Amino acid sequence: MSLLSNLLKCKSPQELIDEGANSGLKKTLNVFDLIVIGIGAVVGTGIFTIIGSAIVGSTDGAGAGTAVIVSMTLAAIASVFSALSYSEIAAMIPVAGSAYTYTYATMGEFMAWMVGWILMLEYAIGNITVASAWTGYFVQFLKGFKHILPAFVVNCPLWLRNDYRTMYELCNRYGWDVHDKMPFVHLPLGIEIPFAVNVPAIAIVLILTVLLIKGVKESTKVATIMVGVNMFIILSFIVVGAFYVKPEHWVPFAPNGMEGIFTGAFVIFFAYVGFDAISTAAEETNNPQRDLPVAIMGTLVLCTVLYILVALVLTGVVPLNAIDTQAPLAHAMRFIGNNWYAGLISVGALCALTTVLLIYQLGTTRILFAMSRDNFLPKSLNKVHDKFQTPHILTWISGLIVIICALFMDLNISAELCNFGTFTSFIIICIAVLILRKTEPNRERPFKVPCCPWFPIFGVVTCLALMYCKFSAKATSALYFVIWLLIGVAIYALYSYKAKRKEESTSD
Repeated sequence: MSLLSNLLKCKSPQELIDEGANSGLKKTLNVFDLIVIGIGAVVGTGIFTIIGSAIVGSTDGAGAGTAVIVSMTLAAIASVFSALSYSEIAAMIPVAGSAYTYTYATMGEFMAWMVGWILMLEYAIGNITVASAWTGYFVQFLKGFKHILPAFVVNCPLWLRNDYRTMYELCNRYGWDVHDKMPFVHLPLGIEIPFAVNVPAIAIVLILTVLLIKGVKESTKVATIMVGVNMFIILSFIVVGAFYVKPEHWVPFAPNGMEGIFTGAFVIFFAYVGFDAISTAAEETNNPQRDLPVAIMGTLVLCTVLYILVALVLTGVVPLNAIDTQAPLAHAMRFIGNNWYAGLISVGALCALTTVLLIYQLGTTRILFAMSRDNFLPKSLNKVHDKFQTPHILTWISGLIVIICALFMDLNISAELCNFGTFTSFIIICIAVLILRKTEPNRERPFKVPCCPWFPIFGVVTCLALMYCKFSAKATSALYFVIWLLIGVAIYALYSYKAKRKEESTSD
């Protein structure tokens, strides 16, 4: 088989469906479970980790101010077009792997590999961002029990709750001596290696990895409880905060003009990452043709409404120059004197971020599962646990990837890399819908994208526009994204070479 044939080799939708039917994964999820997965993956990241940066801005771009609600609307529009496309294909090809699998059915082996590689940015790298944020809220939570817990627990050293990059940044910011704040491992030839490890982040990832191995239904039950707590706290924040809103804080509405709005849209898009995780659980859903589209669209609409309401209350309560980018909601309650409620928000944040970690881990594992089934990963990894009927080996691998990367990755850069990965996968899905309409016109579609081809085209255009804004700003994350793509191409080239050599040896 020629190189070009390999690159363009596709799997038919029916072939993918037949493979999924024999995967061994247990079908236990209903539409309520899927909505929980969607809300759990989406709500926490935006409200508790990203919204402050989108409003205020960062060293990598201007903030949107109160006009963040416009940024949210733009990000939601881009997401809606993509969500409609996801809904059509997920109902049509209800198998694990999400965008990776759909690409294999439309654009061939090479593009499928690249999309799978890019999806690692969305799920695995995104999980790093969330895990780091989880540590921050966990530390704040412990401080609420400083009169009960031992001092060494409440005030544990900074190097035990931050990665070494963050530790260096803190030392530079406050003028601390690095050797006073971090232990160093002394090697021969006078080499010193700094040591810092985010223990809480590692611990929560390990706990959730074990939970996912126990079963997706069990994991969903835990997520349901946490989503319930999270929703109660967010809704109460909106109600309580509304009484303290000062309309003058909304002026100027867009302090940085359109630049701030578009930059804010790119940043806040991370808040919408996650609804596509619903499609990764397709093989474990009882009625995927009916339930997947309902869950995907329902999640997106609900989360958009919540985001806008929270943003209006937050910017109305706290002046723009006083918003805390690390814990914006908790700080807002402290700003108006509700210290007890600030502590309650920390509990909500922990529940929300724990759920996000759980869902992202689920998504990562199912994508790796699909890639292993297609021989992009060793077949030995594609094993399902005899008792729990979960891909336990790949679950451990995905957990270890997050743990290792969390030791080195910068929080802001990892969030933006996640966005690049998400935008790319959304673009691919919109294009895949158009291709399947041509190649599989007669295949049953339980859900159809309305106004096709215009809605998928609008999805491609909006995602490309938001990506262009970040590339034009020459952001560090844009360079890292290009490097990531090049590494993916190199790995595929090596894989293809080995596969060709194996094929030649077999024919001989």
